[in-house]
Amino acid sequence: MTKRPRRPAAARALRPAAPPAGHRHAMVRTAALAVLATLLLTASTGQPLTPAARKPARPPARTAPALHRLVGDGIPGAAALTTRAGFPAARFSTAGVGDLRSGRTMGPQDHFRAGSLTKPLVATVVLQLAAEHRLALHDSAAAHLPPGLPMTGPGDRSVLRRVTIRQLLDHTSGLFNYTDDPRLAQQLFGTGFGAHRYDRHTPAELLRTALRHPPAAAPGARYSYSNTNYLVLGLVIRAVTGRPYATEIRRRLLVPAGLHHTSFPGTVPALPRPHGRAYSHIGDRRVDATSLDPSWAGAAGEMVTTLGDLNRFFSALLGGRFLAPRQMAQIRNEKHTGGTYGLGLYATELPCGVTVWGHNGEINGSHARTAATPDGRHVLSYRVNTDTHSAPVPDTAVLTAEFCARRGGR
Repeated sequence: MTKRPRRPAAARALRPAAPPAGHRHAMVRTAALAVLATLLLTASTGQPLTPAARKPARPPARTAPALHRLVGDGIPGAAALTTRAGFPAARFSTAGVGDLRSGRTMGPQDHFRAGSLTKPLVATVVLQLAAEHRLALHDSAAAHLPPGLPMTGPGDRSVLRRVTIRQLLDHTSGLFNYTDDPRLAQQLFGTGFGAHRYDRHTPAELLRTALRHPPAAAPGARYSYSNTNYLVLGLVIRAVTGRPYATEIRRRLLVPAGLHHTSFPGTVPALPRPHGRAYSHIGDRRVDATSLDPSWAGAAGEMVTTLGDLNRFFSALLGGRFLAPRQMAQIRNEKHTGGTYGLGLYATELPCGVTVWGHNGEINGSHARTAATPDGRHVLSYRVNTDTHSAPVPDTAVLTAEFCARRGGR
């Protein structure tokens, strides 16, 4: 938090000089007329005057009705934070509860697991490395991976050597999504969650799981969302910089932008305080999924953050703070995916014709979404404390409530 600068002592000691004697009578008459006008206006309206130029400190509370509808549809709790240029403070709205047992509501400083909202930060670091000429987007990913990692599966399936950095970034690599492996998915999201929620996973192990499956498509052929792509990009960052991807994100993004409440827990199962609970359905049971080992998500989705930090990151990113113009054009380039996904960001056209940029994220018991105007001057982040396996989460309804209200409304 930036402190308000103190005025110099000399400035505090200054006082207005007395007016010249010749002007005193004119000033008295002017003041009397002003008082009389004020009394007349107050008498005619019955209301004390307020400055016409005074504006609200916070953006309007547009998302609250949409959040309450989510809770009415069975989601335990929902919260949203809006930041908007021209308003000195953010608008926080919430509905439902953050803890079903205690009845605690969600707070603006609550930490939560952000899932695939990790991906835009990973992509930003990769594009910074490209701007530094430490890699190129057309490079083979294998050329920037540590030795000893698997490159192919049985029968040369899913050949990683033919995949480029760009194809990893925009999900056109064709690599199988490791979280879709039936055995692993049962442990992560199904009936095996209770027994396996604290299992530790390594990137090499997860990559081997992906490469055991046939590719979804040939490299570059089409868009196919895969967590394997960003798992590999995390390994690329480590090989190119000599430091873990989480360290590079912290050094390059979190510290410069003041994102003090964002972390990459590795294998730590607990959330930082304050936090609420996270709920998922397994079969017909609601399970508290707050505590788990997030190593299975890694660079594809392990991040823990707050709504405020998400808004600060996307405002800085879209405002051009982290990337040069060429890389900003690349991160928004969706032509290789038919307008579906850029290089770590994607656009959403809302029913009113407004287009917003951002990403969503999901992990056990948590779903979140950030969207912003292209210049980053109007940002919304919202979250619910469950996942779409448990309840439908209509992202577009919340975004429409925020960005499609009457333009210029307060």
